[in-house]
Amino acid sequence: MTTIADFTVATNKGEPLELKDKLGTVLLVVNTASKCGFTPQYDGLEELYQRFGDRGFEVLAFPCNQFGGQEPGDAGEIAEFCKVNFGLTFPLMAKVDVNGDNASPLFDWMKREQPGLMGSKAIKWNFTKFLIDREGRVVERYGPAEKPQGIARDIEKLL
Repeated sequence: MTTIADFTVATNKGEPLELKDKLGTVLLVVNTASKCGFTPQYDGLEELYQRFGDRGFEVLAFPCNQFGGQEPGDAGEIAEFCKVNFGLTFPLMAKVDVNGDNASPLFDWMKREQPGLMGSKAIKWNFTKFLIDREGRVVERYGPAEKPQGIARDIEKLL
């Protein structure tokens, strides 16, 4: 059975992050963008991280430029934007594609595990969220309009 432990991703600094090191942690994996109508959700994601981080919860944000070109910056620009505008303290990952031939294998797997509305596997927009349990399994998928605060109860159950 595949779990998140089978994947390695790159951090915002280009360093490899073996997700097997995240087993035992509840994760919220999100594709993000700096120039999107949903960008203010960074505040809610940071609130979740502050609220639950010391209990074994983490947010992994993956910038993506596939939706309306809303994440045009490079890694440094994205990190600076997130720090200055939202005070982010959770990890930013390297920019990825979430759909198509060059999609991140992690996102391909999560989409198969938790399809969207009417079985759709494609991610429709920025700030689609996947909740991963301590065993590394995808337990829920949330659309972009689902505010981070609305996910708190589900996170609490997994902690």
